[in-house]
Amino acid sequence: MDRRTLLKSSGLLLGGLTLGGFIPSAQAKSAKISPQILIPSKQQPLLLNFNENSLGMSPKAHQAIIEALPTAFRYPDAAREQLIADLAAEYQLKTENITLGNGSSETIQAVIQAVIRQAEQDNTPIQLVVPDPTFNYAERYAKPFGIPIEKVVLTTEMTFDLPAMQQKVADFKGRSIVYLCNPNNPTATITPANFIEAWVKNAAAETLFIIDEAYAEFVSDPAFRSAIELVQSGHKNLLVTRTFSKIYALAGLRIGYGIAHPELIAAVENFVSLDNTNTAGAVAALASLQDKPFVQYSRQSTDQARKIVTTALDELKLPYVPSQANFVFHQVTGEVKTYQSRMKQYHVLVGREFPPALGWSRLTLGTPEEMVAFVALLKMFRIQGWV
Repeated sequence: MDRRTLLKSSGLLLGGLTLGGFIPSAQAKSAKISPQILIPSKQQPLLLNFNENSLGMSPKAHQAIIEALPTAFRYPDAAREQLIADLAAEYQLKTENITLGNGSSETIQAVIQAVIRQAEQDNTPIQLVVPDPTFNYAERYAKPFGIPIEKVVLTTEMTFDLPAMQQKVADFKGRSIVYLCNPNNPTATITPANFIEAWVKNAAAETLFIIDEAYAEFVSDPAFRSAIELVQSGHKNLLVTRTFSKIYALAGLRIGYGIAHPELIAAVENFVSLDNTNTAGAVAALASLQDKPFVQYSRQSTDQARKIVTTALDELKLPYVPSQANFVFHQVTGEVKTYQSRMKQYHVLVGREFPPALGWSRLTLGTPEEMVAFVALLKMFRIQGWV
């Protein structure tokens, strides 16, 4: 497909999008979301493979970074302490309930190291139980310690098989770390709060839960409630991780955090790097927390982008998992690697395959105009018999 043909396809799709009412004119005007025809190029590819937020950061966060630059030669202690205080206030908790990380990935690493170290000191066997597929950093951080890693395949509905995971814990003579990504990555499905709460509340003292809520701000399903509520209720057997990388679009500044009982936070703090928060990231996160309209705008943009994609997938009869995040897990015809390669030839990067879910690709939701361009290309692929 040449540029002219793709431009025509995008224009037709955009016209259908507007007439279909996906983005009402009044809503687009108020939110300043106005899809334009976009043609991917080598210089400006569509990056739809890492679940980044293509909107970019809040203008207030951008300005906060600029204003902080003259004092960036100082250590970021004050900004870091203020961020912890603001996060504690956001969730009606104490500063002792908060740990900052170089992205939420550092928090996941630190809690795994802390718990494994404690088990070693107590001479107690320990295992990690995870769904499969899921975000694999918990596994990667546990692997060097040589502990058993039990993977439980998702159900046919692409949801967690909690009974099977619970059985893995019950059968193990020792401590268990249970990692639950909610919404899950790569499927974008949620686990209803009542299921997680029941397990956490009734679990043996030897079980620790890591609840990864990197995409929580995108969820609209009322069955979801943040596990932070369990921390607020005083439960000691879980740590909830959050990030500024997704809804706040600060992925490159590496700001994440964990929320847990002060005793667990104190143990985690022993394993995080000192001065792990830079000045630019801290002030950007502080400004982002206060910019509620941007969060609403970011969520609205993602909802519109999701609708553009799922409408096309429905039209093409390509199966997909209902999404509660800023990505969609969908099937393709043929090998995913071939599909990836062909998309790349047209300057569109899409997600990889996640075994054992073979034949499925994870597609990051960019801006509405980016997804208009993606859908035009996807429909051309169908004409060619490639999807």
